[in-house]
Amino acid sequence: SGWLSRPVHGRFGGRNGNYKTTMLVLIPDFLSALNKEFELRREYLQDEIVETIYLGGGTPSVLSTDQIRDIAEKIRQIHPVSRDCEITVEANPDDLNEAYLKHLRDETPVNRLSIGIQSFNDNDLAILRRRHNAGQAVSCIEASQRAGFTNISIDLMYGLPGMDINNWNKNLKTAFSSGIQHLSAYHLTIEPGTELSRMASRGLLKETAEQESTRQFMLLGELAAEYGFIHYEISNLAKEGLISKHNSGYWLQQIYLGVGPAAHSYDRLSRQWNVSDVRKYINALDKGETFFESEELDEGTRYNEYLMVSLRTMWGVNTDVIRNSFGDEEVSRFLNEIQRFLSEGLVVRKEGTYSLSPAGWLISDYIIGRLIRN
Repeated sequence: SGWLSRPVHGRFGGRNGNYKTTMLVLIPDFLSALNKEFELRREYLQDEIVETIYLGGGTPSVLSTDQIRDIAEKIRQIHPVSRDCEITVEANPDDLNEAYLKHLRDETPVNRLSIGIQSFNDNDLAILRRRHNAGQAVSCIEASQRAGFTNISIDLMYGLPGMDINNWNKNLKTAFSSGIQHLSAYHLTIEPGTELSRMASRGLLKETAEQESTRQFMLLGELAAEYGFIHYEISNLAKEGLISKHNSGYWLQQIYLGVGPAAHSYDRLSRQWNVSDVRKYINALDKGETFFESEELDEGTRYNEYLMVSLRTMWGVNTDVIRNSFGDEEVSRFLNEIQRFLSEGLVVRKEGTYSLSPAGWLISDYIIGRLIRN
């Protein structure tokens, strides 16, 4: 089924002086450009019913509820949208207040929130340079529930410098007992050139040891099961019936359309990505110029992508899909390569489907690297 991915992808937000003021001035032009792209891309989803709309990739909550409602209405004018469409807004805790949440729930079709909490510990939040504190993290969940949202997802991070198993345990129990329906949990990756990388190089912080990271990941799965959450993808967990349609769309390789700066689109045969700079995006749409790049996906790339995304999920790799899409020879090669991981307990088999065990998830990159085509 078709779906809209990131119809708002511009980073308008920020709390650093002129940047916020300057970028907010661009919102009317941005929305105009967005509508132009909707018109230009109306054929991309091939009239498939839109099952999910996700407003994210920046700070969409700087938009008014009227503007968010207008975007949703524009999508409905162009594409068939399912009656139970999952419509998500991504937000940070400090961007949410009682009044905004109430308007968002009552005056727009938004029915799901994705909140970037990251941690319920002030020390962790200071390391991550987050603008909110632990108290705001808890309060925004409670305010969202009072506003009437019954499908709330939050992000947490583990493997943070100084985080031990006890701190992670407190974070998880706070999250699971808060009444949320979905959790995305990611291990911290210190990227070169970032402030965290510079701090690590000066000895001001220490990366988490692999053994401790393993303990924290295993605890995630254990507590998830205890609180009735399904661990449906390496980094994603949800209550029964509330697995994210949006997230699952990527891993199940559904067609999706991304609209806005830096948004990506995928139609199974090719991939397309828009210019990331907001001003360049607006100017290109205004002048009728090309605002995206694209690439065709050859058979080898499509096979590798199927393995990479499918093995991250509880649904796994299906040999019938491989046979129908890539041929019997590829099935034979896959079965030959997967056998060693089955015997080691890193992969489990159910009929014609193969998925990673919890132990396999810990070394998923290695396993996938051995299975994909060179």
